[in-house]
Amino acid sequence: MDNFEEKLRKLEKLTADIKQTDISLEDALKNFEEGIKLARGMEKELEKIEGKIQILMNEPSPQVKPELDLFSDTDNTAGTSGAPETGTRR
Repeated sequence: MDNFEEKLRKLEKLTADIKQTDISLEDALKNFEEGIKLARGMEKELEKIEGKIQILMNEPSPQVKPELDLFSDTDNTAGTSGAPETGTRR
């Protein structure tokens, strides 16, 4: 089956063909019917996509906890920050 963009191009071609003044009434009607079917199918596709987008937009985002101790001494770099140490070593 064609993707959405290919369907859109086909619909645009059908529309352009209908607008021609030298097209027969039967051909114009045939193109019109095909265009309506195509447009309705595309509309259903867009509704499905819109539903998926709504679901994604309404999903709760994962809670990211901020790191409050960015300069904590737990990362084995204690004493290298240049800050004076509190306490004495023996």
